[in-house]
Amino acid sequence: MKSLKTIFAAFVLMLLFVSTQPTYAQCAMCAANVETSHGSGNKQADGLNKGIMVLLAAPYLAAAVVGYIWFKRFRRRNVELNMRNEKLNLN
Repeated sequence: MKSLKTIFAAFVLMLLFVSTQPTYAQCAMCAANVETSHGSGNKQADGLNKGIMVLLAAPYLAAAVVGYIWFKRFRRRNVELNMRNEKLNLN
């Protein structure tokens, strides 16, 4: 079974290296465009920055909602424990 996993992993790695194509990211181009337009007084950079902040807030909001639901669901309530009044010998 282990040899099958090794062969599969080698096959996937081979496919990753064989099927690579050059990609051209536009992040640097967009950043340069925003910097030059903001320097000349254009307000599109402010809109782009606000859009980035909105997109950044969504994962944090989702994590906060899940955390709040988890806290409300699994928090300990006031539970009375009925334990005997004996000394415990842990030796």
